[in-house]
Amino acid sequence: MFIMTVNQQPLHKKRMLAMTTESGGLPMVKKILVAVDDSENAGRAVNFLADNFKRDFEITLFSVVPDTETLCEMESPALTPYFRARQSDFCALEDQKKIIVQKALDGARDNLVEKGFSADHITVKLQTRKRGIARDIVEESGDGYDLIVMGRRGISGVREFFLGSISQKVLHLAPDMTVLIVN
Repeated sequence: MFIMTVNQQPLHKKRMLAMTTESGGLPMVKKILVAVDDSENAGRAVNFLADNFKRDFEITLFSVVPDTETLCEMESPALTPYFRARQSDFCALEDQKKIIVQKALDGARDNLVEKGFSADHITVKLQTRKRGIARDIVEESGDGYDLIVMGRRGISGVREFFLGSISQKVLHLAPDMTVLIVN
């Protein structure tokens, strides 16, 4: 595994070339998976990619949203009266979250196209959560990707200690993948 963590600063030209060639022991990058949500950190990761990578890569902008369909369609007396009364509000909120994430994906695509990437080389994929966000990212990366790019989530130290961050989980679950985490 090759792990890179970078601040939001352009890489020196020689380092950028090393990232995209086989010289220096780094893997050849052709297909990039970018984990996107509606956070500033994901936006920084997309900007870093746009500013530092060649324009001919195949890029997939990927996001995972919760699977709330079953819960929203459930009509059971086992539901608490409070939830039954608020179920439609909850489901409407979850639908809004999906719209926000889709807008973030579309905005990331537009950003890359504006910076010279071909729209034909960019795929946008919004997936319903199957096994967990980090596991779903890693599972998707097994589809021929050479690099995972993602932002570092800015959660508190205590919360990160107990729950872990998505980027940490991806690093743990993808020992054979190159992962670039942008601060």
